[in-house]
Amino acid sequence: MGGQVSSAGSFRGLPCASKANADWMSALSSRLWDVPLHQLSIPGSHDTMTYCLNKKSPISSQEPRLLQLLRKVLPCVTLPVVLKWSTTQVLSVTEQLDAGVRYLDLRIAHMEEGSERNLHFVHMVYTTALVEDTLTEISEWLEGHPREVVILACRNFEGMTEGLHEYLVGCIKNIFGDMLCPRGEVPTLRQLWSRGQQVILSYEDEAAVSRHVELWPGIPYWWGNKVKPQDLVHYLERMKSCGRPGGLFVAGINLTENLEFILVHPAWSLQKLTLSGLPYLCAWVRAQCPGSAAGCTNIIAGDFIGASGFVSDVIGLNRKLLRG
Repeated sequence: MGGQVSSAGSFRGLPCASKANADWMSALSSRLWDVPLHQLSIPGSHDTMTYCLNKKSPISSQEPRLLQLLRKVLPCVTLPVVLKWSTTQVLSVTEQLDAGVRYLDLRIAHMEEGSERNLHFVHMVYTTALVEDTLTEISEWLEGHPREVVILACRNFEGMTEGLHEYLVGCIKNIFGDMLCPRGEVPTLRQLWSRGQQVILSYEDEAAVSRHVELWPGIPYWWGNKVKPQDLVHYLERMKSCGRPGGLFVAGINLTENLEFILVHPAWSLQKLTLSGLPYLCAWVRAQCPGSAAGCTNIIAGDFIGASGFVSDVIGLNRKLLRG
C-alpha cells in the first residue's frame, strides 16, 4: 500500500515498504541484549491504523458536533478534507512491522451504530479493519519473527463499556497467549527471548489493568500539538529538560494541523505537512541518544513512517550505547 493508493487518496510520493529492518532487534549487538527496553531506541508509528480509514464511515462521536453535522449535510466536501488530515500512515500494519516499527499506536473504538462486538480503530473516522483481525495479523507476523518484540499501545476506547473491555482483553489473551509479557519491571531482550515473550501490551484503562496482569499501564506520549517542526522540537527539548519518565515512553515527532492552518492551506494535507517537516525533525532524531540519563529518548514515533529514513535513523541511535 505504501507509495500507491490508500483509502484517503493518492500517496505516490511515498516509498514502498522495505524489509531491511524486519529483524533489527535480533541483529543488535549482544552487548545490548541485557539493556532494558526503556533504555533502547525503538521506532514507532503514530495512529498506526489510519491507512484503512473508511470512506463511508460516520465522523467519530468524539469530534465536534458541527463536523458531524457537516458530514451529514455536505459529505462530498467534508469527508475528503477529513480523510486527508486524519490519514497518518499509508503502510499496512504488516508493512510497518517489516519496516522496523516496534511500537504501534492503536486507537480503539466501538461505533454507536456498529454490531455488538465489532471493534474498530478510529482517528476522526473509523477504519475498515477490525481490531480482532488486526491483532491476529500482528500475532502471525511475530510467529515468523520469533526474536522481535512489539509494544502495543491500546488507547482511546471510544464507546467502550466494561463488558467490551473484558471482551477485548479476552481476545488479546486468546490471540497472543504466552507471547504476552506480564506487567512488572521493564524486561531486556535476553529475558524476553528466554521466556518466548514478544508482546508488551499497554492498556489505557486503569480498571482493566488492575484486573489483568498481562496488561501494562498506559505509556506516556509526548505530543507537542504543533504545526511547525521548530516549535515541536522546542517542545520536545523542554520535555527532555524535565527528565525522562522511569519506564517506557514515547517522543512523538508528528506534526498537528489546526483549523487556521487548514483554511490558509486548502490544497495541503497531513502528508504534505509531514513530508515538508521531516528533514528538520529527522535531524533532531539523529541527534538523540537512548539510555538511562535524564535527557535520553526511548520510543520515537512519527507519521508516514516509510518516508525519509526515519525508522533506520531511530534504530541507528542504539549504536551510541556501544560507545565507551
